Amino acid sequence: MSDPTSATPDRTDAARVSSPVGLHRVLEPTGDAITLPQAARRLDASPQLWPDEVRIAVETLNLDAASYRQLAEKHGTDGTVDGGAVRAEVLDIVATRGKMQNPVTGSGGMLIGTVEEVGPDSTLGLAVGDRVATLVSLSLTPLAITDGLARWDGLSEQVPAEGHAILFGRSIAATLPTDLDPHLALMVMDVCGAPALVERVVGEYAARGVAPTVAVLGGAGKSGSLSLAAARAAGAARTIGVVPVERERTVLEGSGLADAVVLADARSPLGLAAAVESAGGPADVTVVCVDVPGCEQPAILATAQGGTIIFFSMATNFAAAALGAEGLAADVRMLVGNGYVPGHAETALRLLRDVPAVRALFEGRLATEKAGSDA
Repeated sequence: MSDPTSATPDRTDAARVSSPVGLHRVLEPTGDAITLPQAARRLDASPQLWPDEVRIAVETLNLDAASYRQLAEKHGTDGTVDGGAVRAEVLDIVATRGKMQNPVTGSGGMLIGTVEEVGPDSTLGLAVGDRVATLVSLSLTPLAITDGLARWDGLSEQVPAEGHAILFGRSIAATLPTDLDPHLALMVMDVCGAPALVERVVGEYAARGVAPTVAVLGGAGKSGSLSLAAARAAGAARTIGVVPVERERTVLEGSGLADAVVLADARSPLGLAAAVESAGGPADVTVVCVDVPGCEQPAILATAQGGTIIFFSMATNFAAAALGAEGLAADVRMLVGNGYVPGHAETALRLLRDVPAVRALFEGRLATEKAGSDA
């Protein structure tokens, strides 16, 4: 197994001139086949900086939901997850690829840590000692782990870790707020693109004098609960939360974040459409926040003609979404939630601070994860 951290940057090599998007860190493929870091098979995760880079001392990784779910299911039997096997696979991925990119889902997550060194040409506005959350995916972030993830049991998405990560000249990071538990802030920032995009889309409807009905699949989850709050704040006339199990329905109904909460399998075309219709649908805006495949055509059927679907899940098959809409003669606008909207971190943190129900859901989830780790 090769070690991406063993490659020392050669600043005299013309092919390795610093690139603001990180091309100089791509080890495989090379030459005419070189790709951007997210699509690369292997990155150079060495700690030496190019002039426009920043090195972060890692404190916690946050694996994205789709990636962790895949790993847990792969290493699980009868509902019991082999945490040691999950930990070993994450370590192998990082050591082999120089980044945390699940080879099945293609996704990664994000991290929090402290700025160790800032290159003289960096434009990110960070200073040594800043405690930050990276707002770019671990699937494109050079990463090295030095502690063997000894403090992680493999049973949660948040991973205590030691090591370093590299931010390129054209990266995104946010200084952690001082009024929030950093792990709570990490949990929010991990999904901050979803509520910001929902706020933008619903705001576009409102600007035309239309107060839309918004359905959120996975409404009790992290991105789902923030999306419901964002939709209401931006002018939605009605919000519908869709959840898969009774326990989540009870939680979401108790929060008051949705005007209606329905129980449905988001993979069931007729079941989902009927559930959303019973709650006041079809939806003008449907937001897909579930981390399981097969939700594309059900989401299309649950959305009104002329409506909008926001796919904010790494489990989405975008070919299935496009071909499914064609096959159903559905006139819907489909948007890919790419995780970045200007001001997205500020939007998500504002909702956390301003909407008590959102904060209660996130703090409850964090407490559950901490209790599981301490068990």
